[in-house]
Amino acid sequence: ATLATRAEEIYRALIEATAYGTRMIIETFRENGVPVNEIIATGGLPNRNRLLMQIYADVTGIPIYVAEAAQIGALGSAMHGAVAAGSQAGGYDSIVEASKHMARLRDEWYEPNPEHHAIYDRLYAEYALLHDYFGRGANDVMKRLKALKLEVRTGRGA
Repeated sequence: ATLATRAEEIYRALIEATAYGTRMIIETFRENGVPVNEIIATGGLPNRNRLLMQIYADVTGIPIYVAEAAQIGALGSAMHGAVAAGSQAGGYDSIVEASKHMARLRDEWYEPNPEHHAIYDRLYAEYALLHDYFGRGANDVMKRLKALKLEVRTGRGA
């Protein structure tokens, strides 16, 4: 960032940074044998921020579907209540069955844009290098910075 950087550029960079972090988690799952083929987004942000959802789809290369329910926590509680009641009392016998009947996805979803994804692939490679440089291996910059922060806060000199 420079003095000429605009607020919307910083905002987009923050969204992209969180999307890169999400991609790193997804790639860790995949490296450990857990397939990730789609993302289902819940809560308020997916319903209010189309830019965020599209950037996440473009960075991850995965389609993103959005849950219809705005209050997903309440829906989850209701689903568990229906399972606790059981089918004999008008509920369901499993959470899978309850989700098939009670949860819905919006008709609109976010597909990755192949051109954007190709660019984000290159940017993600740089992100991963920086992530590893600052947080893993022989260079423990982040650990040293955290130790310095603690030292300053507690007043203990080195």
